[in-house]
Amino acid sequence: MPVKRRTVLVAVAAALSLSACSGSGGAGLAGGGNDGKDGKVVLRWSTWGSAEDMAVFKAFTDGFAKKYPDITLKLEPVASYEDYHPKLITQLTSKTAPDVFYVGDDHIGKLVADGVLAPLDEQLAGPSSKSRPADFFEGIYGGAKKAGVTYGVPNDTNPEVLWFDKKALAAAGITEDPAALNESGRWTMAAYLEMNAKLKAAGRYGSIFWNWYGANYSMVNGFGGKVWQNGDFVAPSDPKARAALKTLADGYRDKTFASADLLPEGNSAATQFIKHKAGFYAGGRWVIESIKKGGDLDNYDIVPFPSESGQPIRGAVAASYLTINKDTPHLKEAFTFLSEFVSKEGQQLRLKGGSAVPSIKGAEGLVTDGNYPAHARTFIDVRDKGFANYPDEVAVPGLTKAVNDHLMKIWEGKLGFDEGMTELQSLVDGMTGPRG
Repeated sequence: MPVKRRTVLVAVAAALSLSACSGSGGAGLAGGGNDGKDGKVVLRWSTWGSAEDMAVFKAFTDGFAKKYPDITLKLEPVASYEDYHPKLITQLTSKTAPDVFYVGDDHIGKLVADGVLAPLDEQLAGPSSKSRPADFFEGIYGGAKKAGVTYGVPNDTNPEVLWFDKKALAAAGITEDPAALNESGRWTMAAYLEMNAKLKAAGRYGSIFWNWYGANYSMVNGFGGKVWQNGDFVAPSDPKARAALKTLADGYRDKTFASADLLPEGNSAATQFIKHKAGFYAGGRWVIESIKKGGDLDNYDIVPFPSESGQPIRGAVAASYLTINKDTPHLKEAFTFLSEFVSKEGQQLRLKGGSAVPSIKGAEGLVTDGNYPAHARTFIDVRDKGFANYPDEVAVPGLTKAVNDHLMKIWEGKLGFDEGMTELQSLVDGMTGPRG
C-alpha cells in the first residue's frame, strides 16, 4: 500500500527542529564511545520516503543536532517502501544495520521474532523518557509487542475510516447523513450496504477500497466476525467473517465496490471520488490531500466503518514504528533520539500541517483544531479503540501480502468464493503451521 505508507511518512514532518531552542540536553550522554571525527557520537538512522520526505527530515536532523550537540545524526534513506525492508534485513544479518530505524506494521512482527530489536520498556518508563508507555494506545502497538515486551513505538498513525461524498449520496436519493447516523447510534452495516446499493443503482460505485487489512478486516469487524482467534486464522470459517468477505466479493463482481488497486492511474480512486463517481472511499487522513487537489472541501466528511448494532467497532489503524538495533553501541543516544521523535512535543511539531494522526495522547489538536472534516474527531475515536494488524499475522514474514494477493484473486473473480476461502485457509496454515 504505497500511498498509505508514503503518506504516513510524509506526516512525519520536520518541525521537531524547533525543539532545538529548548535546552542543551546532551550533557552526560554515554554510549559505546564517540566515533565521529569531531568526537561526537554518530547515530545512524534510516527510513523510507521520497526526496521531498528526506528534505523534511534534514530539518529535523539539524534541529536535533542543536539540542543534542554530542550526537550527530546520519540519515540513511531508502526511496522505496518495497526496497526498504529487504535492505534492512540484509543489514541486520550482516551486522551493518543503522542504530535506529523505521519498521512498517507488516514487518515489525518478523523483526521482533528474529530478536534483532532492543527491548524498550525500562527506558520508556525511566526518568529520561519523554514518551512513556501509558502515553500510547495499546491497540496500535500491533506486532511491536511480544509477551508484554515493547520493541517499537508508533511514530504516528492513520486510522482507516469511510470518507463520504454528500453530492454523490444526494444524487443517489440518499437523504440520511452517515455521520449523523453514527452520532445517534444508527450507523449500521445494513444502512451502509443499503446506501451502496442505491449508489450502484444511480450509476456510481458504492465504495472504493484499497485491498489491504485496514479495509478488509474493518469490514469483517463490522459484520461482527473474527479474523484471528487464539492464534488461529479463522476468517474463512467464522460465519460472520465469511459473510463479510462474501459481501466484498459479490460487491466487487457486480461493481457495487471498486478496488483502488485496479483503477488506472489516470482514473484513480481519488479522481473517481472527487468527480462524484463513488459514495464512499475508505482511507485515512491522507485523503484530505486528494480532496484539496480538486474537490469541494465542504462536500466531504468521514464516518467510521459501521457495525451490526450501530455501536462502535474496532477499526484498523495504519502505523509504523521507530525501533532500536539491539546491537547498537550507542543505546543511550539511540533512545534519546527515539524518545524525542515520538514524544508529544515531537509529534506536535513534526506532524503540524501533515496528514497523519498522532500516536501519542495529548496531541489531538493537530487533527481537530482545523475543524476539517467536520467530524475529524472520528479519526481520534478510531485510533483510541482501533488496532494495528494482528500480531499473529505480522509475525509471519510475507503473510499479510499473501493474504491480500489471494483475496485479490477472489475480488477479481479469478477464484470462486468457496474455493477461494478453502485455499485461503490452506495458504495461511501452510505459512503458520496447521491449526491446533
